[in-house]
Amino acid sequence: MPDADVDARWLEAAARLAARARPSSRPNPAVGALIVRDGQVVARGWTQPGGRPHAEAVALATAGAAADGATLYVTLEPCAHDGARGPSCAASLAASPLARIVVGCTDPDPRTAGAGLGALEAAGKNVILMPIPSVEASLAGYLRQRREGRPEVTLKLATSIDGQIALADGTSRWITGAPARAHVHALRARADAILVGGATVRADAPTLDVRLPGLEEQAPERWVLTRGAAPPGWRALAAPEAIGAMADIQYLFVEGGAGAGAAFLAADLVDCLVLYRAPIVIGKGRASIGDIGLASLEAAHGRWRLADRRRLGSDLLEVYDRARCSPA
Repeated sequence: MPDADVDARWLEAAARLAARARPSSRPNPAVGALIVRDGQVVARGWTQPGGRPHAEAVALATAGAAADGATLYVTLEPCAHDGARGPSCAASLAASPLARIVVGCTDPDPRTAGAGLGALEAAGKNVILMPIPSVEASLAGYLRQRREGRPEVTLKLATSIDGQIALADGTSRWITGAPARAHVHALRARADAILVGGATVRADAPTLDVRLPGLEEQAPERWVLTRGAAPPGWRALAAPEAIGAMADIQYLFVEGGAGAGAAFLAADLVDCLVLYRAPIVIGKGRASIGDIGLASLEAAHGRWRLADRRRLGSDLLEVYDRARCSPA
């Protein structure tokens, strides 16, 4: 008899594997898949660059004869629609020698929603749907796009102990240390797009690139929050509420400044807040967030949940979310 706890652990492992597909799988979701036989992993797969092949197709091809009688753990329901580059994953899995298929999340894409699971069940496969939080978190950007028509938004702040992001004259390099800055670059590498306010672009001319060995080519698209024209190399977003028009972007990383962060918070469009707090006190400086239209302290409570806290060198990283996010 299969153990539900064991199945959940393998699904969580598949969710961690899915991180390898971000952001290169765009416009498709970042999916992870494992094929397990007699308690051993015989194949792994994650969505390939450009969205194909899919994770389960990679794993099945890798497993070969070892798939006979094995269990596939996949984070998202296998697609049910044939494409120009081959048959659906549901059709391929239905014809495979796999004994069990454990799925972590149904696909809201109307071409698949329920049809992938149905095709597998019709083929006589033992199919189990096991929704768990870590799987949904690994698909947050895709699910947000499909369900709400907008990307998952992460707001990053790097502040002093007293909540300042710069001296009064605007000097801000560097508030945090090298480990925290490296962590920011790792988050940039996993985002589809990065956004700052127009004042930040004018004052700092930030490159917003990824300066980590091996990840230099993964710099996200650059956006600026402005009602005017975007500078060369940037794309303009007139207001936070317009993020639904950002095409196939699943993960948006908002880096600042105080005006941009406040605008997204005021519009209630921040899903995850990543705060780097340096052990310094600035006093009179520039606050990390501008006016968000808060009418009372009571309205401020209950919005955020501490999801993670750790040391990065001498700095403190705190991650807050409202439902789900997995920034690290």
